[in-house]
This record gives sequence, structure tokens and C-alpha cells, in this order.
Amino acid sequence: MSDWPEGTGRAEGPGGTGSGGADHGDGQEPVAWSGPEGARAFASVEAATDWLLGYPFVFRALARWVGDGSVLVDYGCGPGKVADHGARLLGAKVLGVDTSPEMLALARGAGTAVAEFHLVTDGRAACLADGGADAVMCNHVLASLPTEEAVLSVFREIRRILRPGGPFVLLATDPACSGTEYASLSIGEAGAAYGPGDELPVRLRRTDGSWQVMPNHAWPVDFYPALLERAGFTLLVQHRPTVEEALGIPGLVDPDLAAGRGWAAERAGPPLVITTALAV
Repeated sequence: MSDWPEGTGRAEGPGGTGSGGADHGDGQEPVAWSGPEGARAFASVEAATDWLLGYPFVFRALARWVGDGSVLVDYGCGPGKVADHGARLLGAKVLGVDTSPEMLALARGAGTAVAEFHLVTDGRAACLADGGADAVMCNHVLASLPTEEAVLSVFREIRRILRPGGPFVLLATDPACSGTEYASLSIGEAGAAYGPGDELPVRLRRTDGSWQVMPNHAWPVDFYPALLERAGFTLLVQHRPTVEEALGIPGLVDPDLAAGRGWAAERAGPPLVITTALAV
């Protein structure tokens, strides 16, 4: 399993993303989601919670529609490890698209890469014609977007590249889980309430056990359905994976990862939500 996260703010909408945010933990200043500094920061993040309760369920949802010969797009692919894993697992042709040249350089430089990687410019994935994708996944990207219009813009571009009836699978962290320290992440401040678009810090655990602070924006999970419908999606379903579900499905999760932790916080309040919708 990969130790790289997604959600580096690469598939941003109009207006871009800010690099500021409150200091949180160990006196560290937050690192911007994009650019050379952001790429370096993400090289050392482990993403254990995502590999337990996030990405395996994204792949499981996509497997209903994706197989040999299918074109799957990872919108906001970052350094490409999730895109590459999806290509190997699902047998699809995977295209990772991203606004960050630095992240794409990391993706293309991986010696084992089997996915293809392309730049998003001015909010458009020019490498794809209208309806050119059979399926799209988007992992943790929306937390980097500062406005409702930016989120809607991403949804509309994803709808443009999807064929009618194609699935869109969205992975996001629930800001209502703020203040809890999970195995590899902690968002927001304990006791704080965040409205749509509010700034909040996210802390991501590095492989050495220390924490990296990144700026974020709060988008409650019940905020997505109405915007997805406006963008041209239907048949929306939301699912919050649990530890019991992850460990109870044979072969879903890397066994070493599953056995390596107690997952107490994830059991008490699972922080990740998967939204699935179909293009109209």
C-alpha cells in the first residue's frame, strides 16, 4: 500500500487556493497545498487512515463500472500513487490530472508508474474530450477549495469529461469530526464548528511520527449533493466506511496495515465519507 496521500489542492477551481492558515501543533506554520514546498511536504506523509477507510472503498465502488479497457480519471491526482494503484487493481487505463506541475513531476518520475499524468490548466483537463472518461475519482481535493463556486467549477469539469451514465466517486473528510486525532490525520480544533468554506487546519502524520500542518477549507458532507445535482449528476449515494466494514471484507485492506494499529479513534467516529453519483 502507498504511504502517499491525495488531497493536495491540485484540481482547484477559479480563484485558486490560499496558502495561509492558523498555526496548529508543534508551533509549525502551515505549508501551502501546492508548489514545490507542498510537494516536498507530502513526500513524507503516511495516510494510514485513508488506506483503511478511504481508497479501498473508492476502488470497491469503481469496480462495479471499471475494468479492462475503461478510462478512469483521477481528478487531482497529486503524486500519483493512488492513480497508479487504481490502474493495477482495476485493470483500467488511468489518467491522473492535476494543476500542480511539481506533483505531476513526482508522479511521472515514479519508476513503477503505469498511469498517465496530465496538467489541468485554467480549470480544464484539456487532455480529455467531452465524455472521454468512463469513470472519475476525486480524493480529498475539495478541502483545498475556498468557495462554493470553485467546488461547483470542479464538479462541472468532471461532468464534462464523463460519459453519460459514468460514475463519479468522491472521497472527503467530514469537518464535523474536527478535533479528533486519528491514526494519520486530525482536522480543525476541538470544540470548533465550521461552516461551508471556513478555514480550518489539517494535521497529517509523517512517517517519522511527527505532524505536518496544511491549510484546509471545511465543506460539510451534506453540502455536496445539491452542488452535484446542479453540475449534472444524479442517483447520489453517500457512505461512511467503518473499521468493522473495512476489516470484515476479505482482501479489501492491506493486512499489515489493518493489523498494525488499534484504530480506536476511527472506530469511535469514522471521519471519511464517500459520495457516488452518475453523470446525467
